[in-house]
Amino acid sequence: MARITLTGTLTCPNEDDADAVARYVQEHIDLSRAEAGCEKFDITPTDDPLVWQVDEIWTDRAAYEAHLARTRGSVWFVIARDVRRDFELTEA
Repeated sequence: MARITLTGTLTCPNEDDADAVARYVQEHIDLSRAEAGCEKFDITPTDDPLVWQVDEIWTDRAAYEAHLARTRGSVWFVIARDVRRDFELTEA
C-alpha cells in the first residue's frame, strides 16, 4: 500500500476566482480532512493573492481516488473550475 503525497499550487486567473476560493476553501479542507485515508490536507494562501499552496497526504491510491470522486460532485469543483493546478504527485 503506497502513500500518495501531493504538493503544488492553485493559481487563480483573476481576483473574482481568488475571492471564490477564499470563500469556499475552508469547507473544502474540512470535507477533505474528514475523508477516510486523509492524513494531511492543507491549502494555504501565499504572498501572491492569486496563488494558494496545496499539501496533501493520503494513505493510498484508493483513498486519493475516492477524494477525487467526491470533489467532482462538490461546490468546490464548480467554483475552482478555472483555477490552474500545478501539482506534483508521488507514490511511495
